Amino acid sequence: MKIKMLALMAFACIGAFAVTKPSLAATIDLKATLSGKTEVPPNASPATGAVTATYDDATKKLTWKGSYKDLTGPATAAHFHGPAGEGKNAGVAIPIAPNGPEFEGSATLTDSQAHELLAGEWYVNVHTAANKGGEIRGQLTK
Repeated sequence: MKIKMLALMAFACIGAFAVTKPSLAATIDLKATLSGKTEVPPNASPATGAVTATYDDATKKLTWKGSYKDLTGPATAAHFHGPAGEGKNAGVAIPIAPNGPEFEGSATLTDSQAHELLAGEWYVNVHTAANKGGEIRGQLTK
């Protein structure tokens, strides 16, 4: 009798695990194309750039790689800014170290930052001495 009860309990547990779906973390890919035309206000810089990023919603970690070329001078700073849609400016959300024409990094976001990022309210900006407010900019999109 005990063996039958144990067997039934084991099958019940196995059945419960078979029906329950594990919660899977999502990895979200983002990108931005940077130019002077998308700065606010726009400028005539010949520079271009690109950023690719991945957000892991389980760890809340944002990882990025980017590059730029043809700036009017050395990059003095670069940042993720938000929250702001296209055509609007916002404060710095996460600093980026622009180590030459290629850069990469990562940061752990707060829940609020993650919400803004995934809502399309963050942009990337690269600054130079000639364009202190930003020489090239691009909105991050999925």
